[in-house]
Amino acid sequence: MFSIRIFSAYLSEIIHMIKLFITDLDGCVSHPHISPDWDTISEIRALIEQSKTDSTIPPMTICSGRPLPYVEAVSQWLGMYHPMVFESGGGIYDMKNNKLMWNASFDDKTERDLEAIKVYLKKNFVEKVPGAISEFAKRTDAGLIHQSASVIDEMYAEIVPYIEANYPRFEVHYTDVSINIIAKTTNKGFGIRQLAELLEIELNEIAYIGDTGGDIPGLKIVGQSFAPKNAKDYVRAVCDYSLEEDATHAVLAAYKQIITHNREKLAAEEMV
Repeated sequence: MFSIRIFSAYLSEIIHMIKLFITDLDGCVSHPHISPDWDTISEIRALIEQSKTDSTIPPMTICSGRPLPYVEAVSQWLGMYHPMVFESGGGIYDMKNNKLMWNASFDDKTERDLEAIKVYLKKNFVEKVPGAISEFAKRTDAGLIHQSASVIDEMYAEIVPYIEANYPRFEVHYTDVSINIIAKTTNKGFGIRQLAELLEIELNEIAYIGDTGGDIPGLKIVGQSFAPKNAKDYVRAVCDYSLEEDATHAVLAAYKQIITHNREKLAAEEMV
């Protein structure tokens, strides 16, 4: 019994209760351009509701490269009640208190450079590549959308060297349907750090699930990182847990795993 108590105390010191679960949107909550799996979404929503009264179920929120209107809409139909990160790390919106916070590093020079990048994207891709459109409603992000992954790959290969040569303060991320160009100080790592500071929780008390390169800055800094089966191989390689479920099912599986972790952590503490 004494050795068990010592081991339990040791676990209590090194293993942290997860106090917040953050999810990416496209490729996690749902697949782009496909109707969500509403049954699984309903299960996730039920857990979020239970998190209000069960301390072992962490609340869930969003960190996405999508613009605020889309992130807010998904947050509403999932019943989330914590602030959410949008445009990667460009801004945080607290829906409960209707408070909008922009990343302080997004200064006038960054905004001017981003506007120039948007002009470059419009002239070289939106006006020349059939099916390419700008991702609208964004302030801190220059984005392109296309429904063909192969076209995205071709545009990405051309855009990256241009940005590296002309705008070294920016970085380029992509998914199967989008390309996003953001300042290096407004990526998801910075977004999650700012959210943690706002909520006064430690990074090792946060879990995050993501599927593309833009998620890696966030996945690398949290206490538990997850990747769905549909994630890029290089994303799965940096995560603590590579799940066997796709997208929405993976988010639910990760949520349940986190709850189990928290309950085991609580039981270990009660044994001390």
